[in-house]
Amino acid sequence: MSSDNNQDPVGLTSRFLLDPYMDWANGEGIPIHLDFGHDLLALETKRWDRFDARGCFAHTHGRGDFMANYVLEVEPGRKTAPIKHLYECFFFVLSGHGSTTVWLPDGNTRTFEWGPKAMFAVPLNCKYQIFNGSGQESARFSCTNDAPITINLYHNLDFVFANDFQFPERVGLAKHFDGEGDHDSFGRNTGNKATINVWETNFVHDLTSFKLYELDARGKGSMNVFFQMADGTMHAHTSEIPVGRYKKAHRHAAGTHVHAVDGTGYSLLWYEGDDKFVELPWRHGIMYTPPFWMFHQHFNTCDKPARYLACAIGSARYPFISLRRVSTEGGGSKSVKEGGRQIEYEDQDPRIHRKFLEEIQKTGIASMMSDLFDESAIMALPKEQLTGVIQTPTLKGPAI
Repeated sequence: MSSDNNQDPVGLTSRFLLDPYMDWANGEGIPIHLDFGHDLLALETKRWDRFDARGCFAHTHGRGDFMANYVLEVEPGRKTAPIKHLYECFFFVLSGHGSTTVWLPDGNTRTFEWGPKAMFAVPLNCKYQIFNGSGQESARFSCTNDAPITINLYHNLDFVFANDFQFPERVGLAKHFDGEGDHDSFGRNTGNKATINVWETNFVHDLTSFKLYELDARGKGSMNVFFQMADGTMHAHTSEIPVGRYKKAHRHAAGTHVHAVDGTGYSLLWYEGDDKFVELPWRHGIMYTPPFWMFHQHFNTCDKPARYLACAIGSARYPFISLRRVSTEGGGSKSVKEGGRQIEYEDQDPRIHRKFLEEIQKTGIASMMSDLFDESAIMALPKEQLTGVIQTPTLKGPAI
């Protein structure tokens, strides 16, 4: 056998280091956008034969090994092809009005109507079809999914897209397709006795008005709810940041797709020990994924509460990975000084609160955090004590 390193044995490059998911994505014939984050409302889409609609992949540098996102666009007066697949997917309605029909394993169908900022999940491997209810405007969806792990695991597209196996236990109750659901909660192993509130359903009419619950462990006035959708392994939660406040910084596994639902502001991201921050804008349509173990922090600079949607691998029912289990048990709201993943306000870089005060001055919003910070002293700090650079990646698309 030759030991000549300059010659590749026949077929070697086609037999090893394969990525079936990316092979599939590259073969779908639609744009693949890759960036730190995206303005999903502005991304270019093209004809997607599989869905008989338009679409693009919205890949991010922090998506990790399990999760990805694509944008699905249904043109005015049109509908998608009926489709089913073995990967889970959360549909967040970016724009438009319409309906979705789902064919259930027992032969019945369920149809529900949606509008902007609704969210739904189709039970695993059920056939479904999406209808645009407008004859004038396109409907656009952010589709966060676990296709990467599914396709890479089986590396057989017929198995993923043409499999007749049914999962009746995933369907849920009839009311779960009507925007109703079941509320549950459980305590977490944290000193502040934080509680997880879970809403089980398949469909949420409007994330901007959905009832949330107090979660002060993530910042005073913070509100939150976890979603358990279609008995799935994927996780979603919606959180709200009060006026004049911001969340505590924390970090977690890769692949959490964060969507700004409403409000305006910004997010900062950095790795431990970094002197530089990455800044991303906060407005509806923006989606990004913090890379593995990168601290991130969300800031509300407008005159109303700001909400976001986060979708990731591992649900409260099926954590799937150990980092999700620890987070659900309370590790995400526990100080890094105690072995957790959160930076408490008193431990954060002074530049962070200084920037927040400067930003809300521009929007005329009063800080509601003077009980936590000596804000006069922070504003009086000389510039040389506030060294560092904030980098703003260029996201495709105009400001909304």
